[in-house]
Amino acid sequence: MDINNKLQLEESIVKMLKTVYDPEIPVNVYDLGLIYDMEVDDKGHVKIEMTLTAPNCPAADFIIEDIRMKVESVEGVSGVDVNIVFEPEWNQDMMTDEAKLELGFL
Repeated sequence: MDINNKLQLEESIVKMLKTVYDPEIPVNVYDLGLIYDMEVDDKGHVKIEMTLTAPNCPAADFIIEDIRMKVESVEGVSGVDVNIVFEPEWNQDMMTDEAKLELGFL
C-alpha cells in the first residue's frame, strides 16, 4: 500500500469513527478524544488504542463493537483490533473544540 492510499484509508477510518457515539453523550468518540492512537499496516489491518470516559462505562462493549463493525466496513480495511487503555486517564481537555461547544464547555 503506497503512502497516498494509506493516508486516504486513514482519513476514511477517521470519518467512520466520527459516526460512533457513546450512547450517554451526544458527541462522537473521535471528537471526545477517546481515540488515542490508530495504526494501519500495509495489508489494511487497523489497530486502535482508545479509552473510555470512565473505567466502568456501561456502554463499553457496545462502543467497541460499533467501532469494530464500522471500521471493518471501510473499503481497504482487512481487520480491526481495538485495545482499551486507561493511561493517560481521559479528561475534558482531550475533546475537540467542537465537542466542548456541543456539551456547553465553551
